[in-house]
Amino acid sequence: MATCSTEVIMNFKNLQLKDYDFTFTVASRWRDMDAIGHINNETILSYFEDVRVRYLSSLSIDINSQNESNSVILASMKIDYYHQVNYPDIFDVGCRIIRIGTKSFDLLSSIFQKDKDKTLVSGEFTIVCFDYVEQKTIIVPDIIRNQYNPIVDQI
Repeated sequence: MATCSTEVIMNFKNLQLKDYDFTFTVASRWRDMDAIGHINNETILSYFEDVRVRYLSSLSIDINSQNESNSVILASMKIDYYHQVNYPDIFDVGCRIIRIGTKSFDLLSSIFQKDKDKTLVSGEFTIVCFDYVEQKTIIVPDIIRNQYNPIVDQI
């Protein structure tokens, strides 16, 4: 089992898609852009939400039910924009665990131009493990701890 760590990656921009545990591809849509032709901020957040939900679901974490005693809840997020994200384009979105605590863990998600290792946007998300039946926080489950694979600082 992986050990807990508070290691922080200093420069997420230098990570490549292969550094992520889970990825999927998304195509931008006409409706996703703003008046300047950029993909709207709320759409960026929806890409991150989609990869987060898919990744956690692949680990058998049920985030769909408030009747679950072993679930999660989003506590905070921080988004960094490195380059413009424009329409039309196809993106690879990656997700990985970057920190494990006692009752929470952090995910890193990044958006890349399709088939290029150019990070456009990265987001850090703190996820709290939560028992919706008892309405209390719980210890991070082993399935999450076992997935944690620290990466070397990419400064």
